[in-house]
Amino acid sequence: MRILPYFFIICFLASCGVKKTSTSDKERKISVAAANNARTGNVAQPTRTEERRVITSSTHTKADEIINTALSFSGTRYKFGGTTKKGMDCSGLLYISFGEHDVQLPRTSIHMAEEGHRVTVKNVEKGDLLFFKTSRGSKRINHVGMVVGTDNNEITFIHASTSRGVTVSSLRDGFWNQAFVKATRIL
Repeated sequence: MRILPYFFIICFLASCGVKKTSTSDKERKISVAAANNARTGNVAQPTRTEERRVITSSTHTKADEIINTALSFSGTRYKFGGTTKKGMDCSGLLYISFGEHDVQLPRTSIHMAEEGHRVTVKNVEKGDLLFFKTSRGSKRINHVGMVVGTDNNEITFIHASTSRGVTVSSLRDGFWNQAFVKATRIL
């Protein structure tokens, strides 16, 4: 019976993403709206400090299509092992987004990191995968995100975090910058 609390602690620490503590009990608004609202239904409107990001291009690449699929899950809550609008984790988000466009990926972030070929941060493009070690002292990759933009030397990526669910973050953010391990190209 004493093992049960340790089991839950280990599962929590091994989960994809990092839970940040906050003194605010307010519900957070999503910062990204999906380009394809047909699947998402109601999408929360961004606040004035948040910007609305949608892939708009006259020629959509496969990467743009995969990104739009991932963006359609914006605001979905985090659920360890989840792969649906009811909840998903970081690798589940990418597994489903790539899979809907006939690109097969492994189900877990550690196995996704073995796919594709490595690229340097200065050469990342939309659709590339970014891998992280989010736990202090972690010896293995436990988080993954997909590059959605590289504007003004800022790399933004979509991922599912335990605190915000499916959201877009910047690699400039101190936490993500410190946790970054490598980038790979699948497409």
